[in-house]
Amino acid sequence: MREYNLLSERFIALANEMKNEGKSQQMINAALMSASGIYATYTAAGNAGGLKPSGVDQVVAVYKANLENVQKLKQQQVE
Repeated sequence: MREYNLLSERFIALANEMKNEGKSQQMINAALMSASGIYATYTAAGNAGGLKPSGVDQVVAVYKANLENVQKLKQQQVE
């Protein structure tokens, strides 16, 4: 889990660098989401293919679960 957190922190640091360069948070967020989608597709299908609708559904489910977990952790920090 420690390595996972360190990798996440590196992406956040890069996003903050982009923000400090004057890029909008919305543009940075969209670019990170796009890059993540491209990498998720590569991880599942390689360079030669894309995801079928069922594969897209699986990736969406993983993203949803991850986002829900992030929200739970944020709520715990506030309490």
